[in-house]
Amino acid sequence: MSKRRNSRQEASMPMTGISALLVIFAVLCLTVFAVLSISTVKADQSLADRAVQQTISWYEADGQAEIILAALRQGEVPEGVSLTGTDDQGRKIYEYTCPLSDTQSLQVRAAVRGQEYKILRWQLVSTTDWQADEDLNVWDGE
Repeated sequence: MSKRRNSRQEASMPMTGISALLVIFAVLCLTVFAVLSISTVKADQSLADRAVQQTISWYEADGQAEIILAALRQGEVPEGVSLTGTDDQGRKIYEYTCPLSDTQSLQVRAAVRGQEYKILRWQLVSTTDWQADEDLNVWDGE
């Protein structure tokens, strides 16, 4: 009789081991998903912070450009503003740049005559030199 009990106990042992392995595997999977979620949240936070900083920089440069344009409309020519000519209606064309960051600036070109003005250019441009990536490794079929 004792042999029968031992055989039943031995038969139930592998089932306990398999369920323990499944629990360990499930906990491991949940841990990996938690770590991936945390890294995604950190990346999203970093991206949001950069977007906020870019927006703040844009509005600062835009405000500075508006102040310069208001001075031009009052007849003053602030430092950094260049007169490039006149248009066909006799308005003076001024150009100036407001820095946004180390790599971008807001370039403005406006035709002004007294309080009358026309914006010819109000554009965000890159101030760094673009360099093409010539290292494209393409399979040639051999």
